Amino acid sequence: MDATTTRDGQTVYVSREEGDRGSKGPFFVVYSDEGRNSRYGYLCGNCERIDNAMDPMGRIECNVCGNVRKPTEWDAAHE
Repeated sequence: MDATTTRDGQTVYVSREEGDRGSKGPFFVVYSDEGRNSRYGYLCGNCERIDNAMDPMGRIECNVCGNVRKPTEWDAAHE
């Protein structure tokens, strides 16, 4: 795993083997510990930033470059 630092100075670990496809690049799983015990969030593979948001349906959007992962749960009633 690759170590990287968040804006607040915390060291987190990027698993480039785990991730999901996005519209511009993959989203890689980020952990707060090397043992992969505590998930921190996602790293955008397009711009290499951790600044992203996930909605209740599992849609991820990078706040920097606009890379998007489609929702993991979808219901036409939400449109």
